[in-house]
Amino acid sequence: MSQSFNGAEVVQYDRTLVLAIELSNKNWVLAAQVPGLPQTKAKRAIEPNKLALQSAIDGYCARAAAAGHLVDRVVATYEAGWSGFWLARWLIAKGVEVHVIQPSSVPVDRRMRRAKSDGIDAELLLRTLLAWLRGEPRVCSMVPIPDEADEDARRSVRERTELVSERVSLANRIGAVLATLGVEDYNPLLKNRRRRLADLRTGLGDPIPPHALAKIERLLSRLELVLDQIATLEHDRDEVAEVPASDDASRMIQQLCSLRGIGVQSATILVREAFVRRFAKAKALGSYAGLTATPYNSGGVEREQGIGKAGNRRLRTVMVELAWLWQRYQPGAAQVAWFRERTGSTGRRVRKVMVVALARKLLIALWRFAVDGVVPEGATMKPAV
Repeated sequence: MSQSFNGAEVVQYDRTLVLAIELSNKNWVLAAQVPGLPQTKAKRAIEPNKLALQSAIDGYCARAAAAGHLVDRVVATYEAGWSGFWLARWLIAKGVEVHVIQPSSVPVDRRMRRAKSDGIDAELLLRTLLAWLRGEPRVCSMVPIPDEADEDARRSVRERTELVSERVSLANRIGAVLATLGVEDYNPLLKNRRRRLADLRTGLGDPIPPHALAKIERLLSRLELVLDQIATLEHDRDEVAEVPASDDASRMIQQLCSLRGIGVQSATILVREAFVRRFAKAKALGSYAGLTATPYNSGGVEREQGIGKAGNRRLRTVMVELAWLWQRYQPGAAQVAWFRERTGSTGRRVRKVMVVALARKLLIALWRFAVDGVVPEGATMKPAV
């Protein structure tokens, strides 16, 4: 038995079922350490649904009972990914202790040709979980399981990003059709898009050909639908920042918006993608954003490989954007002074590298401001309206 690093209760392995689940669309592969059966390779494939998983857990408990061991604790793990967190919540509701592993944090065999299968991956997850329960915090990183309401609220933020990408794609496709006809100076995002389309002439001075015109009109119809949906999402987003805060997330969004250089969209992404989660320390937040350094120092070779990019790309993108904006709108902030001191008269490339470090420092400062109310050193607030 041993104490886990995070202060959890001592693991009584003669009464604890430890289970790893490798998820896929085809089946779920389980690897388990069953009390009373230490020499048994308890690995099996089941149907990819919760009922089959419940049956498997009951089966493991029955086998342990037959060996004279009563299971009073079940610990399960799986990798964070496309399946989300519904399985973790369902298992928790069934009394199972669940830990969701960050996939990129699990060490793998570095041989060029290595055996790989769902069974091998399940065994690796099991060994990783057992090491973590023994008190080895560096063996992997566990992903905080978000509250269901917070996870649902995050969908509108991500949907807007998807719709903006679709808006750009549709506008580019309209521009590509017109470019083949020699048409210039047409912006499909303007409100007079339909009227201007009827007045357009090709490079030869002729009206737009009928099939090209029909295609552009269909693209405009889809574009207008996307624009309406974006407007709806942005109205709901702005409403959160304007009405009295009804929960912690709304309060943090409004608090961040009070800083110069931070708009409602950036504040919403910061809160919904990161600040509603629980982080033990600032380093964990930086790692979640994928803004941590990845040095390579082996033998006589030493170089910096850049940031890890293994975290939340939406959070990472908005923080790099804010790092540039922070220099413009918060010139007296301590983070900006730190950045200018180190870049000085260096070239553009060094500034682009160092702005990532600025983004990491700024993320931690904004997190402390949103959660604990600690105003970033030297930062100024927006004037009261």
